[in-house]
Amino acid sequence: MKMTSTAIKKQFDGYLPLLSSKQQTLLLEMVKSFLNVDKENKRISKKQYNKEINDAVSRIEKGDFVTHQNALKELSKW
Repeated sequence: MKMTSTAIKKQFDGYLPLLSSKQQTLLLEMVKSFLNVDKENKRISKKQYNKEINDAVSRIEKGDFVTHQNALKELSKW
């Protein structure tokens, strides 16, 4: 089911007050990153992007990761 932008805004406005101040700040930073609003946050090079991806894959292969279930448990503590 495709939601209209009005329906999305209404839901978002309903959920936002339920978040802690820290969660709201994190969400705002996420939205800014989607829009590239923060001028201090410059885009990284393709080389840097690939390095970060390779580093992440290496960490996963070494078992250095958090499962989705454990991440949800941690988030529920906020």
